[in-house]
Formats: sequence, C-alpha cells, structure tokens
Amino acid sequence: MYYIALGAVRRRSGPALLVALLAALLATAASCAAWYGLTVSSRSAGNEVTSAPVEERVILVRQAGEGTDDPRGALDALASTARGLLPLPGATPVLGAIADGTYVYPGQGGASTGLPIAYRDGFCEHARLAGACPAAADDAAISADTAARLRLKAGDTFRVRAATSVTPLTFRVSAVYQPTDPNGPYWSDKLFRAQGSLDPLFTSLDTFRDPTLTRPVYAWDVEVPLPLLRGDGAYDLNGLVNQAAPRFAGQQLELLAPTGKLVDRVRAERIAVAQGVAVAAGLVAVLAWFALALAGRFTGRERRADAGLLKLRGSTARGILRLALSQHLLPLAGGGLVGWVAGFLVAWPLARGLPVRVELWVGLLLSLGLVVVVLGIGLFVLLAVDALQLRAPIAVLLRRVPSARRDWRSGVVDLALVALAGGAVYQARSGGSGLGVVAAPLVALAVGLLLARVLRRVADRVGAVALRAGRVRLGLTAVRVSRQPGTDRVFAVVVVAVALMALTLGTFAAGRTERVERADVELGAARVLTVTAASRTELLRAVRQADPAGRYAMAAVVDTGGTPPVLAVDSSRLATVATWRSEYGPVGALAARPPALLPPVTGDRLTVAVTSQRRTTTLLGAILQHEGTGEGVRVEFKGIRRGPQSVSVGVPACAVAPGCRLVGWELFTPEGSDTGSVTIRSLTQQNPSGTVVDAAGLGDVTHWRGDFSTPALRIAAGPGGLTLATVPAGATKVAVVDSPLPLPVVWAGKFPATWDFEDATLGRFGDVATPVRVAAVARVLPVLGADAVLTDLDASRRVAGDSDQGGTSQVWLTADVPASVVDAIGLPVLADRTAAGRVAELAAGSSVVTAPFGLFAAALAALIAATLLAVAAAVDREPQLEHLRALRHQGLPRRAALTTAYAGAGSVALTGLLGGLVAALIARPVAAVTAPPFPDGWRVIPPPGALGPAALAIAAAAGLVVLGLTTWLSVRRLNGELS
Repeated sequence: MYYIALGAVRRRSGPALLVALLAALLATAASCAAWYGLTVSSRSAGNEVTSAPVEERVILVRQAGEGTDDPRGALDALASTARGLLPLPGATPVLGAIADGTYVYPGQGGASTGLPIAYRDGFCEHARLAGACPAAADDAAISADTAARLRLKAGDTFRVRAATSVTPLTFRVSAVYQPTDPNGPYWSDKLFRAQGSLDPLFTSLDTFRDPTLTRPVYAWDVEVPLPLLRGDGAYDLNGLVNQAAPRFAGQQLELLAPTGKLVDRVRAERIAVAQGVAVAAGLVAVLAWFALALAGRFTGRERRADAGLLKLRGSTARGILRLALSQHLLPLAGGGLVGWVAGFLVAWPLARGLPVRVELWVGLLLSLGLVVVVLGIGLFVLLAVDALQLRAPIAVLLRRVPSARRDWRSGVVDLALVALAGGAVYQARSGGSGLGVVAAPLVALAVGLLLARVLRRVADRVGAVALRAGRVRLGLTAVRVSRQPGTDRVFAVVVVAVALMALTLGTFAAGRTERVERADVELGAARVLTVTAASRTELLRAVRQADPAGRYAMAAVVDTGGTPPVLAVDSSRLATVATWRSEYGPVGALAARPPALLPPVTGDRLTVAVTSQRRTTTLLGAILQHEGTGEGVRVEFKGIRRGPQSVSVGVPACAVAPGCRLVGWELFTPEGSDTGSVTIRSLTQQNPSGTVVDAAGLGDVTHWRGDFSTPALRIAAGPGGLTLATVPAGATKVAVVDSPLPLPVVWAGKFPATWDFEDATLGRFGDVATPVRVAAVARVLPVLGADAVLTDLDASRRVAGDSDQGGTSQVWLTADVPASVVDAIGLPVLADRTAAGRVAELAAGSSVVTAPFGLFAAALAALIAATLLAVAAAVDREPQLEHLRALRHQGLPRRAALTTAYAGAGSVALTGLLGGLVAALIARPVAAVTAPPFPDGWRVIPPPGALGPAALAIAAAAGLVVLGLTTWLSVRRLNGELS
C-alpha cells in the first residue's frame, strides 16, 4: 500500500509539493518561535537585570563577631559557611569587617562624632586615593567629606574610640578616598556608607586584632551573576534563597536577599515575551491548519476516485484512511524537516543572536517538539477532512462533478466564528486577557467570511447578467468565482492574511512612534544633562555664557518637592531647544515684557541717601544677590539718625563680575523702639562710581512691591523717594519688581479649588502666596506630565529673591549641540541622557522585542495564503483546461480563454487583497487596536494611531506582489497547453 501511496504522490506531485510548502511554512513558524523566544527572552531578562537598582542585585550576609587575633580566619570561615549554605556559581564575594567607633575631637573634652572603623577586600581598587593604601594597623583612609568636616589631611593623626572601649585608637591618615563608582555593586552595602554619621574610615585587617574591637560585624557581600538573576537554565534563585534562609538562621547568620522582586520581574518579563511570541506563532499555526484543511479538501477531489475504487474492491475505511495517511506523511515530513532547519536559520538574524549556551539544547529540543506537535495537528486535520469525504457513497466518490453546496453547515460555522469574534472584542475593550489578544484577527476573519458570502452572490449575479449581455470574459470569470467550491474560504484566508499584515505593520510603526514620543515627553529635549549648580542663578548664567545666542542649550529646573510640581525653563530658548508638542500648549505662552531693570551693583561700596523721621537710631538693610553665583548678599546701613544723611557700607562680593542685583530693602524695628518712617532717596555705588537707583526710580510705584502675603500699607512711593514705615517689633520689607507680575505660568490639570476668579496664587516661588497668571492651559507638560506648572526660570528666581527654591538642575540641549558648548557650561554633570538612548531603553521591553517576530509571522501568513491560492489553482488546472478546450471548440478565441483563466485566479487574489485592507480598517477601531502598552502602564499622552497610511500602503504593495506573482505562476502553464 505504501508503494501505491508513493505512486499517487508522484502522479500528483504539484499539489503534494504545495502541501509540503504549507507544512514547511508551519514548521518554520514553530521552529523560529522556539529559537527566537529563547533568545529574546534571555536578552530582555538581562536588560531588566542591568536596569534594576544595584541594591536588588546583591545578597548580603552578616555575622556578629567576637574579638580575635585572626580576623582573616574569621572572614574565611564566614565565606566558607555562606558558600555552603547558598551556592552561587560564578559569584565572587567581597569580605569585610566593621566596628562602631566615635571620633574624639582634640581639646574638646568628651565631644565626639560617629566614625565607624572598617575593612573590605579590594578597597583600594574601588576608591580614588589621595595618598597611600592603608597597610599598617594604624593606617586609615578617610573620605573626602570626612576630611573636610574634620579638617584632616594625609599625614595627620586622629583618635577613634571603639564603642566597647574607653581607650581610643590612634590612626594616621594615609589617604583621602572617594569611591570610584559610588553607584556600583561594591559600594551598594549601606553598612560601609555613612548612616547618620561620618563615612567609615578604612584600615588594614590587622587593625581588627586590637583587643578593644570586641564586637565587629563580619560581612559577606556578593553581586549575583547575571545568568543566575536572569534564570538561565531554569535556575531558581528565589527558591534557593527561601530554602537557605532557615539554614542561615540556624547558623546565627543574617541573610539579606533583596533580589526577590527583581527575580519576579525577570520571570514576568520572560512570560510576557513567551506570550507575545506564542500569540504570533499561534495565529500562523491556526491559519496554516485552516489552509491545510482547505488543501486537503481540494486535493481530496482526486483521492475520492481512488477511495471509490477501493471501496468497490472491498477495502475497509481504516485501510483507505491508512492509504490517505501514507500520501500525507511524505509531504508533511519533508516540509517539516525543511521548516525545522529554516526556523533556526531565520531566528538567528531575526533575534540578532542565539540563546545563551546553557539553553542551546533547550532550543533544539523545544523547536523539534513544537514542529512535531504542529505538524501532528496538521496531519490530524488532513485525516479528518479525508474521513468526512470518505463517508460519502461510492457513486458520489466516483462522480467528477462536485456536489451542490450545503450552505446551512457553512453558515453555522460562520455564525460561530462571528460570535467568537464578538466575544474577543468584548474582552479586548474591557481590558481582559484571553481571546482579547487575538480580537483583531478574529474581527478580520469575521469580515472576511461576510465579504466572501457577498462576493459569491455578487459574482453569481454578475456572471448571469454578463453572459446574457454577451460579455463572455466577464461572465465566465464571475461564474468560475461563484461556482468553484472552496473559493469563499480561500478568499477569507487571503483577507485574514492581508489584514494581519496591515495591522502588524501599523502596530509596529505605532510602537516605534510611541517610544519616541515617550522619550521626548520624559526628557523634554533631544539631550538632557543633570548638573550640580549652587543656585538657579549660577545655572542660568553658566548656560547663557556657554551659548549666548540660545541656539543649542537651555537651563531648566525640575522641582517635584511640592504640589504642584514645577518646571522652570529659560523661556526665551524654549522654542529652539525643547522638543515641543501641541499637548504642552503654545510654546510662546510665557513670553512677557519684563519691567525695566535696575543697573547692576558692580562696585565694592554702596551709599544710601535717606531721611529718617524716627527719634531713635535706625537700621536699614539692603538685600542683594550675586548674578554669577546666586549667593545672597545682605548689607546693613547702621547708625541712621533723625534727618537727612548718607550712609555707606562695603560690598566686596559684588565687585566680582558680573556683580549683584538689588533684591529689596528691609527696615528693622527692635522691640521697644519708637515708630516712624524712613525715606530712601537714592542708592549709589563706588569703584566704579554710578547710580543704582535715583529718587525718580525709588518714587516709581511700579518698581516696588511688598510681601505677597501681607498688605503693603507701610510702603509709599512718591517724588521724594521710597518711604518705609516701621512696624512694632518687626521689619518692613519691600522688594524690587524686576519680573512680570502676576507671574505667567502654563497650567496642566485641574485648577485649585481655592482660586477665586483672578485671585490665583501659588506657594512655590519663595512666598506662600505668589500671584500667578495662567497664560495657557496644557493637557500635559514635558518631564512632569499632568497636574504640573511650567514657568520662566529667570522670572521665578527673581520673584523668589535670594531664597533657595531647590529642585533638580538640568541643561536641555539640541541634538546637534557642539561639544564645545557642552564643555563651556562648566558645571559638574551627574547624568547625561538622550532621547535616542531612552528610546533604546524602552525598546528592551517585552512588547517591543517580540515585534520583529510578529512581522515575520505576518509575512508567513501572507505566504500561506499565497500557497493556498496556488493549491486551489493546481488541483483545478486539469478541469479548467478541459473546460477551456471545450469552449475553444465552440469558438471562444484563445486570447479570451487565457484572459478568463488569469482573471478567474486573479480576481480572488485582488478582491481578497482589497477585502483584507477593508478588514484591517474595520478591525482597528472595533477591536481597539493601539500601540503596544508599556509594561509600567505609562500613558501620559494618547497612543498614536495603529494603522497609518504607510502601513496600509506597504501591506497593499507586499500583498499585490506576493499574490500577483502566485497567480501568474499558477496560470502561466495554461498558456502553452491551451491550443
């Protein structure tokens, strides 16, 4: 019987090869899914590990020790015990010891400050030393902060008293250290960092031989190797830690393992990657099984005659099915072998690598197992189709003309699939899982089934009308489409494949756009430096000096320490430097005409002309701020007596360029002194000489303001100058108006309930009730998102006076900023982030790393649909050739016959292509298809559309090429055979 099956395969080699191609495509999807999933899940898990805080990647063990003359032996014993209780292959532990101590201040009696005494293996390799590495028992390396606070330097001696002793130890400063990588794993153990006291001093291990150090704590710290945290080879770190914890407790050791949450996140990342790959591979597998079922139905027309003859000769149903099994095994096995190898070859470049070495055998076995499973299901589908066909009577089996369609069965199946799509849409819209992840393909299938029924009926009507009207070519083409069995199912497969390709391309493009948009929103500019600046004034001046034209750099401060959070920017450069979005509101909303500014104070001495109406001596204060450093400069004009006079005071700090600005005045009234007023007539400076503000400026009411939170009843501006009235036992303050007031802001979110009409104030700019003017309303703001405030940096710092507003200092840069501008800023850089780098970080997420496989799966779906078209054409070639020859004998021109052949095959492909695009357009809103969500749930701005014109155009072009080429290759043989 097997020879009979082999002969049948040879006679029908064309359809058999096409079935083998379907099997190869199915096996390729399964094999590639295994290799790709293992590779990218390992990489994604590794990215999760490396991006996690270093504190989550270390395991710490503590032991309360005793005084000993062999501290190295005690540390080695701890290491041996810890290694035995918790084996971590490839891990290199760091051993250390620490004892509580206090620094004894010389000559101050019992004054002391906590200064722990510590030793750690490899200390000198992980610290920058200004001096020599501690080698002797009395050598000590102290931190730069400790050296500054204690005013010690290399070579000095100092004393430290151990917590369990009254006799202090004497140390010599051998070096001053700074950690080379303070955020690295070596320095992640807080035991060896400052904890409410000075940083520990580091000495040699011989120091712990001293009998006064009776209660040291021994430490065993280890950074868990990446493969163990990643879970390579099914390594279960959490399970091992949980098992080891009771054993550590039994040995009186403290085990600190903060790796649990990280390992859980890594496991969730691997599961998410597996789910993403499984969904894409599952869609291809279901489509391939459906295509195999149709291919079995098409090729079964020729096997029906064989089955009928075997039934006439007395063969049983089992024997006939065994014959069918033999005919299916060869193409499935051959195609499966090719696909198994092809899946590996495709996954290698698609995943940009191979799985880690310990998972290579896993990949080999998993890919082989998946191929066997999917092909086994495919074989079952083919045998089920044959079994249904072989149930027919012998007369039906031997009949060459296909039986009439029984639409009630197909109608029930279609109705069930449409109901299934409806359930999937409900789950997708309600945020559930399950069928919701495949809602879009199911909607496309439902649309394809409905369009197939419409196509068959339209073709039937058009064919009848065209033939009656003498339009032979159109009529024959329409009749063939309407009456050929299985055409509607082939059409539905093509629709699903094209829709899947369009939606996958659209989602892929939307995901890339979404990552770029998130990076732009989170950073605000193409590149952002986080810097250290003493004040906002220093930050603003450094950036403006480095880039005077405002072409490349902008100063910004992010203050999240209060409600609402505030983003202060140099608004004059905002449009040029920032990556602005329409959701932020008008880019020029903060532009306001600033008031006239007073000349800067650049001299080393100030003279004020005043007239006092008080009987007692008056103290008048002037508040200034250095425009280079932002440091507040407060001077006092003392000894002001009753009547007109001039008083001078030195201001050497303002003689340093670029000088100081006048912030305001303060009139002091000591308790018990009399009341009265003081009129300020002018303020001049010397060296160089000049007027800071004259009587006209002092008398201009628009130049001065009081506190925002108190009435300005004791301030009067007139022709004689600025008059300040005293308050009992207090001070009268007046500030210079050198910024727009009310302060313009851009508001995102809901307005505070305490605001009434135009009475809008905020307590975020140096005063509890600074008046603000909402210049524009935004949906979100860069960096901060919703419920935040954007304001001008220079205006807000001027309103705040010389008070420190805090916040994170940043420098926003354009993508093409020259290195010379960055270097000229001159501020210490804490972090340097780029939007492109942030996009790369986001691209490591599970929803992104599976996207390339999704594109490959969509391409496989298109090839499966094209192969099914080829199968339908191959099994129909001989009947169609006989049909066209008969028409030729009846006078049909050869050209018309060939046109009918090409049009009949091409019409299904073309209408299926158009139907697929329509199905994609319907599925996107119905199934709520959007860009893949971020794992952390970030959705500050709406996601971009998941089906743009580019995706539709690419899907249409690719489908046209693949389906058109398949149609041409399927029909071109008729050109030589049709005479």
